[in-house]
Amino acid sequence: MIAILTGDLIKSQKEDAKLWLPTLKEALNHFGPTPKQWEIYRGDSFQLETSATEALTAALLLKASLKTYKKLDVRLAIGLGEKSHNAANITEANGTAFVHSGQCFDQLKKHTLAIQSAQTDFDTEFNLLFRLAALTMNSWPPVTARIVKTAILNPEMDQSELAALLDKDQPYISRALKRAGYEELLQLNQHYKHKLSNL
Repeated sequence: MIAILTGDLIKSQKEDAKLWLPTLKEALNHFGPTPKQWEIYRGDSFQLETSATEALTAALLLKASLKTYKKLDVRLAIGLGEKSHNAANITEANGTAFVHSGQCFDQLKKHTLAIQSAQTDFDTEFNLLFRLAALTMNSWPPVTARIVKTAILNPEMDQSELAALLDKDQPYISRALKRAGYEELLQLNQHYKHKLSNL
């Protein structure tokens, strides 16, 4: 089983693409090379392939990366399934993961993160949890998003090491991560991986 993330930027015209495009590419590059693993199309839409277990980590990293810009946000649909047709470009590949991702993305209206698999109970549970998580994530200010992004990219670092990397003091990092709901997001990711292993 693989995951296909389909996403697009919200209010991309309100920020200079010369600023956010390298940030988006940096986040996508973390999971593999373009155009095999990811591709940006129509200016501000993209598709990314990851392992199913890494899908939520990828979604959180993309969210945090783009929220470092005050006016930006991102809509993300995670599709779980198989890849039946491989291609040099991800946008030309096919399979149930792609179908689920596309269908899920088309149904994203006021929500910014959703998932679709072949298991309705799994989807219902996590779509509710994602909506609850979004209540916090959607209101991250840029400075908080930057700290969350750095923490996701450096999971082995403790708060003191993150503070040194970001040139802040440790209590500041601690408060920012608490406000961001970071510990709860890590627990959500662990719960997702646990439930995924039983699918």
